[in-house]
Formats: sequence, C-alpha cells, structure tokens
Amino acid sequence: MTFLTSLYGEIQPKLYSFFYMKTGSKELAEDLTQEVFYQALKTYGSFKNNCSLKTWIFSIANNLLKKHYRNKKYFKALENKLIIESPIAESLEDSIIEKNNRFQLMAAINKLDELTREIVLLRIYGELSFKEIGDTLSKTENYARVTFHRGKLKIQKEMEVHNEY
Repeated sequence: MTFLTSLYGEIQPKLYSFFYMKTGSKELAEDLTQEVFYQALKTYGSFKNNCSLKTWIFSIANNLLKKHYRNKKYFKALENKLIIESPIAESLEDSIIEKNNRFQLMAAINKLDELTREIVLLRIYGELSFKEIGDTLSKTENYARVTFHRGKLKIQKEMEVHNEY
C-alpha cells in the first residue's frame, strides 16, 4: 500500500496539471484524474510491464481524455479552455501583463500541429520523459525529443514575433 500511496503522490499532480491544461476546468481535471486512477486499479491485471507504470497511467489518461472529447464533442480552441489562477501580482499592470503572456503562450502552443502540441503538453505539464511520451503515443523516444525541440523553437519564434508589436 505504501508503494501505491507514493505512486499516487508522484503522479496525481502531473495528471491533474495535464488535464487542467487540456480542459481549463478544475472540476473536470479532478474528475478525470480520479477516473484515471480508478481505471488503472480496475485494469491493473492487464498491465504487461512493457513500459513504466507512469507511462501506462498516462496512456490511460490520454485515452480517457479522447473519450471525453468524443462524448462531449468538446473541441474549443485551447486558449479558450485555459483558465489559470495566477498568484497575486504586485500590481494590476503586472497581473495584466502576466495574463497576456500566458494567453500568448497558449495561442502559440495551439498553433502547433496536433501531435506536436500533444508532445509539448505531455512534456511540460505531464512531466513525462521522452521515452514515456514515445511509449504513450506509439512513437520512438527520438521522435518525441526532436518533435518537442522543433515545437519549442516554433513557440519561441511565435512569442518573439508577438512581442515585437
């Protein structure tokens, strides 16, 4: 039981962040996170040890999110789904600038193709290794690494272009 408790403590915040970034809803992120662990416990007998437990759980999360999108037909733009509670800013101006920067970042991420966007979000918010991302998406570790790097460069370029104005 100690192993499960430590595994839950390690993975739960990452899963929650992943779902929160994808849905923009605290309640939905909590529900989906709970459902992932329920599904993982229910189907643990089918775990084949051909990947890490963390990768397997994120595969469940990815499939659950796809199922949610299909069932709810929830295909809004990513920046419209993102609601971030920011820490208290020093001033109203700082708060507005911070919110604008986050909006620009999400707009830049949303401009990426679907697979690149998925890899970037799994890496940043899911905190998965490139090997785990590759296993989750049925791609190689190198593919995940290169795609992430290219996506990061596109995001940086988009942010620089936007900040020039």
